[in-house]
Amino acid sequence: MRRSRGFAAALALSLAGTGAGIGLGLVPQAAAVTPPVAFTADALSTWQPNGVVWALAEAGGTVFVGGTFSAVRPPEGDGSGADEQPAVNFAALDAATGAPTSCHLSFTVGGGTATVRALTLSPDKKTLYAGGYFGAVNGTPVSSLAAIDVATCTVKTGFRPAFAATVRALAVTDDTVYAGGDFLTVAGQPRERFAAVAASDGALRPFTADADEPGRAVEVTPDGNHVVLGGDFFTVNGTNTHALAVVDSTSGALTKTYAGFIETNSVVKDIATDATGFYTANEGTGGGVFDGRIALNLSDFNQRWRDTCLGATQAVLPYQNVLYSASHAHDCSSVGEYPDGQRHHLLAQPTTSVGKLGWAPDTNDGIGEGIGPRVMAVGSKGGVQYLWVGGEFTTVNGSAQQSLTRFASTGDTGAPTVPVATAASFRPGEVQVRWRTSLDLDDSALTYRIYRNGSGTPIATVTADSLFFKRPQASWTDTTVVAGQSYTYRVTATDAAGNTSALSATASVTVPTSVDSYPDQVRADGAQLFWRYDDAALPNVADSSVSGNQNGVHLNAPALRQTPGAVSGASTAIGFNGTDTRVYGDQRQSIGSSYTIETWFKTNTTRGGKLFGFGNNQVRGSNQYDKHIYMTNDGRLVYGVYTGATRTITTGTAYNDNTWHHVVATQGPGGMVLYVDGVQKGTLAVTTHENYAGYWHAGGDSLGGWPNPPTSEFWAGQLDETAVYPSVLSAAQVQNHHALATAPADSVVQLQAAEDTYVNAGAPDGNYGSSSSLAVRGSSLYTSYLRFNLPAAPAGTVLKSASLSVKTSTMSGAGTADAVSVVPVTGTWTEAGTTYNNRPAPGSPALGGFAGVPDGSAVHTTGLSTAALSGALGTSYGLALTSPGTDALWLWSSEAAANEGTPQLTLTFGAP
Repeated sequence: MRRSRGFAAALALSLAGTGAGIGLGLVPQAAAVTPPVAFTADALSTWQPNGVVWALAEAGGTVFVGGTFSAVRPPEGDGSGADEQPAVNFAALDAATGAPTSCHLSFTVGGGTATVRALTLSPDKKTLYAGGYFGAVNGTPVSSLAAIDVATCTVKTGFRPAFAATVRALAVTDDTVYAGGDFLTVAGQPRERFAAVAASDGALRPFTADADEPGRAVEVTPDGNHVVLGGDFFTVNGTNTHALAVVDSTSGALTKTYAGFIETNSVVKDIATDATGFYTANEGTGGGVFDGRIALNLSDFNQRWRDTCLGATQAVLPYQNVLYSASHAHDCSSVGEYPDGQRHHLLAQPTTSVGKLGWAPDTNDGIGEGIGPRVMAVGSKGGVQYLWVGGEFTTVNGSAQQSLTRFASTGDTGAPTVPVATAASFRPGEVQVRWRTSLDLDDSALTYRIYRNGSGTPIATVTADSLFFKRPQASWTDTTVVAGQSYTYRVTATDAAGNTSALSATASVTVPTSVDSYPDQVRADGAQLFWRYDDAALPNVADSSVSGNQNGVHLNAPALRQTPGAVSGASTAIGFNGTDTRVYGDQRQSIGSSYTIETWFKTNTTRGGKLFGFGNNQVRGSNQYDKHIYMTNDGRLVYGVYTGATRTITTGTAYNDNTWHHVVATQGPGGMVLYVDGVQKGTLAVTTHENYAGYWHAGGDSLGGWPNPPTSEFWAGQLDETAVYPSVLSAAQVQNHHALATAPADSVVQLQAAEDTYVNAGAPDGNYGSSSSLAVRGSSLYTSYLRFNLPAAPAGTVLKSASLSVKTSTMSGAGTADAVSVVPVTGTWTEAGTTYNNRPAPGSPALGGFAGVPDGSAVHTTGLSTAALSGALGTSYGLALTSPGTDALWLWSSEAAANEGTPQLTLTFGAP
């Protein structure tokens, strides 16, 4: 005996790796998505019903759609009815175009609401079987189960079983149709919720598998010997087996029972098979439910794995070793994935394990019960496979589309999201460029290209993986930078199909001439998370640790780049409103027995709040939370862990005095220690904490049940320099951090040219002060002049470095093979009055220069003589760009829109 769905799936699996043939499951999967995913996440144009889709089946490039609806309309239809075609609970659509075919069937009933709940095809795909609640098809009397001739699109009148109530599930072999549903009799004979009839004429089979509650799923194993039953039931043939059972395909006698296997308030909504196992889709109601998916072996019918995500799974579909599922999964924390929050309606995972793959197109919950997608099927036409999804949704990937959509095995057109890039430098010779990995709904492996100083050629290429719920920070360290010089970086993301995001916003950085002591020490002491809060744009919080992958995400737009920060120098702080703003970690993790948390804070709040801590959720408030520091209403700090009871250290001093303070909390073999401003404030002999996976939060999270709870769980104030270490910092290390943060730091001043122009020997009287360009050449002569208003050195500092940045124009051949010198200018000149005839004389010696400048519009930087510029601080200082050769250099002037702030002079001041 052979059955349609299981055999076709098994055949597809056996041939998928051979490249042989075409048709369902036999075309190699698209190279444009990350294997083993076989479909893009780009929804295709598809006609849409005006109700709910419950069933799908495919034959010969036609997809049959069953449900509760009265019409279908084009993809762009507005639902007004003007552009609809009648389609009474059934439609036949072209798999490749999504448009209606010439097959039209109406499923009706004399009383109540007719519906089609199940569709399946005979093994030869010549007969379509339809189950549901209806009394006629195109006027031909039937009773909730009908056979349709696929070639003629007509009812087979010789097939006349009589089901007394709704049929919800069907499976077919060469000679038998198995049905599950609400019925208690078939052809007047007792058959409770499951039955079998002859595929030819609908005559009742002796198969008896009576269940006490409705049947919702039925599948035949690939060998044809067993039938797998799913539904609401608690007994089959009088034996305890809740929601799932395996029975003999001829008699219906129980082969495998599952008493206590599935929670009593959960049911099986769908079952699917492949060559190795069968898979269940489960839905629960109330607390303590099982809403996920189970994989069971065909060899012994025992569990292979169980995915305990919450969110009412409605359908499962194994295809090319991937299990696609339709649900509204909102909490997968129990399997180490995303916490309770946003619903995700379409997911994929290997048939061998629980972990999700990089395929996540989405719908909304939609109409009816608000479930979203309810059924899936694969159709094929023209060598392309199409994954069809039906249900009660009204949007797909954020665009209007009701109840029906599809995704192809080729034609990936969706580009990854634009990276949010930042750059930081903590020591001479190094720049850390970092970005939150991008989101691509069908590609988890992306390629990132880093561009420096506006160049059109990437300086580096990085590959990194990301999922919609796991987007770690990626980074790259540029070790070819020069101390004292400024650089800009931009990043793109590209998927396997070559779709490339737009360039990220420009990330700018100036390389210090000496080590930036505070962040360098935090990194050296082993911080695995280091949020400096210097980010200029939402939503990413860069991780400045050496490992650089524990980035954070802004929630509800906290205030960025607050000054002055806690650490001397250019670092900025972040501001929280005490109501709903915070930062949460992007990466789920578990915390070991030893750790240190550190942050700087500033506030005058009298409502308290959590500064920093660990919790099991991201966007929503956590229901497990400890390893945190919070402030009471009167300004005291509390450090606490949970060991079955709350264990806390509380300061005797208030710190809501609107000045910066440094707080460090450690726990390890020696117990708990709390430091404020480098001084130990309390200890507790507690070496354990609550063991759970979660996320770090800054600016707020749950505090219910903790002593001296503040009025607000959210923090109103500023934070800076937050770090987490996987070890216990010593008292000496804590004191060193406090001392380094308050020591004078280098300061950087960036100046744009107050005036700039060039002179041209070919136009001796010409003035180019308003030109967007500057030019340099020896013969015939071009000389460019720049003037900068130099500040005086800040008190207690000296000039430590100086550099000049210029940008080549987009003109062809704008670069030069000749050396270019930067020299001082003697004499007076003005931008508006300087010509070749009255030009000032360039001085000597040279302050700096370029050995040559390549073609292509890009920023180029050279160091300048610190001694020469030190003597000119506090004055207006002129520079000239000269060259001895004949190859002209063309630069953007300060008047050009594309100059990126050039010409620019960067001065770094620091302690003598």
